[in-house]
Amino acid sequence: MVINVVGLTPSLIGPHTPRIAQLAGANNGHSVATIRPSLPAVTCTQQATYLTGALPQEHGIVGNGWYFKDDCEIRFWRQSDKLVQRPRIWEIARKIDPGFTVANCFWWYAMYSSADYTVTPRPMYPADGRKLPDVWTHPPALRGELQRTLGQFPLFKFWGPGADIDSSRWITSSAIEVDRRFNPTLNLVYLPHLDYCLQKYGPGAPEIAAELTRVDAEVGRLLDHAGETGTRVIVLSEYGISAVNQPIHINRALRQAGLITVRDELGHELLDAGASAAFAVADHQIAHVYLNDESKRDAVRQVLKQLPGVAGVFEGEGRREIGLNHDRAGDFVCLSQPNAWFTYYYWLNDERAADFAHTVEIHRKPGYDPVELFLDPKIKSPKLTIGRKLIARKLGFRALLDVIPLDANLVRGSHGVVPTSSAEAPVLISSQRNLLDRHEFESTDVLGVILNHCQAG
Repeated sequence: MVINVVGLTPSLIGPHTPRIAQLAGANNGHSVATIRPSLPAVTCTQQATYLTGALPQEHGIVGNGWYFKDDCEIRFWRQSDKLVQRPRIWEIARKIDPGFTVANCFWWYAMYSSADYTVTPRPMYPADGRKLPDVWTHPPALRGELQRTLGQFPLFKFWGPGADIDSSRWITSSAIEVDRRFNPTLNLVYLPHLDYCLQKYGPGAPEIAAELTRVDAEVGRLLDHAGETGTRVIVLSEYGISAVNQPIHINRALRQAGLITVRDELGHELLDAGASAAFAVADHQIAHVYLNDESKRDAVRQVLKQLPGVAGVFEGEGRREIGLNHDRAGDFVCLSQPNAWFTYYYWLNDERAADFAHTVEIHRKPGYDPVELFLDPKIKSPKLTIGRKLIARKLGFRALLDVIPLDANLVRGSHGVVPTSSAEAPVLISSQRNLLDRHEFESTDVLGVILNHCQAG
């Protein structure tokens, strides 16, 4: 069983994580190491690297989203397995052992894969504009069986201002249920809880102690189950969260240089990617900058290199140096300084921001938006406001759930670049000390580590 505790680093393991600390303790025959992540150190990229053993310039997952050039559209959080351009661990393992089976419990790009058992979030979107919590499973009947047993998947606790331990708790329960039913050779489990609070409060905030205890309890449930079934366990993470205090409004800089085109829709501005000379797809501490007008290359380069908070700009073949020389990557790839991160904001006046800017809308925003974790502090009675809007929706009225602020300074944690110290690096912990032969691994090594655990006697 591979338990992905997102955001976990050596510095966070201690008295508030007794179960994880016990597993990591050298005095009981167990071992802990760290992982040097590939770039960008974001969810979709890291998971694809772990499960293929390849760099992003080989497997093609250059971020949580990118510019789809054929459609001239920016898309985030796609779910199809077909986007991953290298074989994944279960396909590699079946060549060694045809009887190898795998369960994927919420790792990304899960839909339509060759995994034996799958559970992944997939909301329903009725024609009336509602978004209803649901999951997608393979086999299909598992969808109803799990939600009858465990209750409806708490989608609105999975992301947004209401995100909390409930979503990771549901995932834990589903992973145990899947394991009991099918007994797969490998069970991949995703626990995202720390990701939310570390971005919201920052890694050094006093609120983090209680959140560590909550996620540790879910890891403990999985460890107890593994102990009952004699299952070897790996606990790992995708990245560490750095404290940040400097948002970089990269698209605003490009717009002020006359490089971005917007479209007016009912008094709101929408980024028109296909009509822009250049624009950025912001993704935490990395930004892919796409160029539609080659004559503007020098102007774009000048804007990026003069932008405060930018630590590096990689262009063309130079992207190979950071493992991102792929057609899906931006013509320029920008990395931020450790204390900075990139916003997607492209408007110059908040009154002209797109209507979805004030909502949780991960698919329509042309970039990642961690401000979705916050309720607008200007709303005096947020619960009452949200309740009224939800009632209006249930009554059949259109009601925009516009409760998200536009203040990027609220964000206290981010990730995406390589950590500056091993204490802030993603972890690799094993129940089998003899199967970790060093203290640091490259992200491309993780596939081999997992395969060794599956084959161990």
